[in-house]
Amino acid sequence: MSMWFWVLTAAAIAYVTKLVGYLVPDAVLDHPLVPRLAGLVTAGLLASLVVMNTLASGTALVLDARVGALIVAGVALWLRAPFLAVVILGALTAALLRWAGWAA
Repeated sequence: MSMWFWVLTAAAIAYVTKLVGYLVPDAVLDHPLVPRLAGLVTAGLLASLVVMNTLASGTALVLDARVGALIVAGVALWLRAPFLAVVILGALTAALLRWAGWAA
Protein backbone atom coordinates (compact mmCIF):
# COMPACT_ATOMS: atom_id res chain seq x y z
CA MET A 1 0.00 0.00 0.00
CA SER A 2 1.18 3.47 -0.72
CA MET A 3 2.06 6.11 1.80
CA TRP A 4 -0.91 8.22 0.65
CA PHE A 5 -3.32 5.50 1.67
CA TRP A 6 -2.01 5.67 5.24
CA VAL A 7 -1.96 9.46 5.27
CA LEU A 8 -5.58 9.63 4.12
CA THR A 9 -6.59 6.86 6.54
CA ALA A 10 -5.01 8.74 9.46
CA ALA A 11 -6.73 11.95 8.37
CA ALA A 12 -10.09 10.17 8.16
CA ILE A 13 -9.62 8.62 11.62
CA ALA A 14 -8.72 12.02 13.08
CA TYR A 15 -11.79 13.60 11.46
CA VAL A 16 -14.14 10.86 12.65
CA THR A 17 -12.69 11.05 16.17
CA LYS A 18 -13.35 14.79 16.28
CA LEU A 19 -16.84 14.28 14.86
CA VAL A 20 -17.66 11.65 17.51
CA GLY A 21 -16.59 14.16 20.16
CA TYR A 22 -19.61 16.29 19.26
CA LEU A 23 -21.88 13.37 20.09
CA VAL A 24 -20.70 13.05 23.72
CA PRO A 25 -23.53 14.08 26.05
CA ASP A 26 -23.11 17.29 28.05
CA ALA A 27 -23.58 15.36 31.29
CA VAL A 28 -20.34 13.49 30.63
CA LEU A 29 -18.41 16.65 29.76
CA ASP A 30 -19.74 18.50 32.82
CA HIS A 31 -18.22 15.93 35.17
CA PRO A 32 -15.35 17.58 37.16
CA LEU A 33 -12.97 14.76 36.31
CA VAL A 34 -13.03 15.46 32.56
CA PRO A 35 -11.12 18.80 32.57
CA ARG A 36 -8.60 17.42 35.05
CA LEU A 37 -7.92 14.35 32.91
CA ALA A 38 -7.67 16.50 29.78
CA GLY A 39 -5.05 18.66 31.50
CA LEU A 40 -3.08 15.63 32.69
CA VAL A 41 -3.09 14.04 29.23
CA THR A 42 -1.87 17.32 27.72
CA ALA A 43 0.93 17.63 30.28
CA GLY A 44 1.94 14.00 29.77
CA LEU A 45 2.07 14.40 26.00
CA LEU A 46 4.16 17.56 26.28
CA ALA A 47 6.54 15.89 28.74
CA SER A 48 7.01 12.89 26.45
CA LEU A 49 7.74 15.16 23.49
CA VAL A 50 10.34 17.07 25.50
CA VAL A 51 12.04 13.86 26.63
CA MET A 52 12.08 12.38 23.13
CA ASN A 53 13.49 15.55 21.60
CA THR A 54 16.11 15.80 24.35
CA LEU A 55 17.35 12.24 24.63
CA ALA A 56 16.80 10.74 21.19
CA SER A 57 18.69 11.07 17.96
CA GLY A 58 17.12 8.81 15.38
CA THR A 59 16.86 5.46 17.13
CA ALA A 60 19.76 6.07 19.51
CA LEU A 61 19.76 7.39 23.05
CA VAL A 62 22.17 10.34 23.36
CA LEU A 63 23.40 12.46 26.22
CA ASP A 64 24.61 15.75 24.82
CA ALA A 65 24.23 19.49 25.42
CA ARG A 66 20.44 19.21 25.22
CA VAL A 67 20.37 17.36 28.54
CA GLY A 68 22.24 20.18 30.30
CA ALA A 69 19.94 22.74 28.68
CA LEU A 70 16.87 20.82 29.85
CA ILE A 71 18.20 20.65 33.41
CA VAL A 72 18.92 24.39 33.49
CA ALA A 73 15.50 25.17 31.97
CA GLY A 74 13.84 22.88 34.51
CA VAL A 75 15.58 24.62 37.41
CA ALA A 76 14.60 28.01 35.98
CA LEU A 77 10.97 26.88 35.75
CA TRP A 78 11.13 25.54 39.31
CA LEU A 79 12.39 28.95 40.43
CA ARG A 80 9.42 30.48 38.57
CA ALA A 81 11.48 32.40 36.04
CA PRO A 82 9.56 34.01 33.16
CA PHE A 83 9.17 31.74 30.14
CA LEU A 84 11.38 33.90 27.93
CA ALA A 85 14.16 33.69 30.54
CA VAL A 86 13.75 29.89 30.64
CA VAL A 87 14.14 29.65 26.88
CA ILE A 88 17.17 31.99 26.81
CA LEU A 89 18.86 30.18 29.71
CA GLY A 90 18.30 26.80 28.06
CA ALA A 91 19.62 27.99 24.71
CA LEU A 92 22.62 29.68 26.31
CA THR A 93 23.43 26.54 28.29
CA ALA A 94 23.24 24.36 25.18
CA ALA A 95 25.46 26.79 23.27
CA LEU A 96 28.05 26.94 26.05
CA LEU A 97 28.12 23.16 26.47
CA ARG A 98 28.54 22.67 22.72
CA TRP A 99 31.27 25.31 22.67
CA ALA A 100 32.99 23.42 25.52
CA GLY A 101 32.91 20.26 23.41
CA TRP A 102 30.00 18.37 24.96
CA ALA A 103 28.05 17.53 21.83
CA ALA A 104 26.91 14.34 20.17
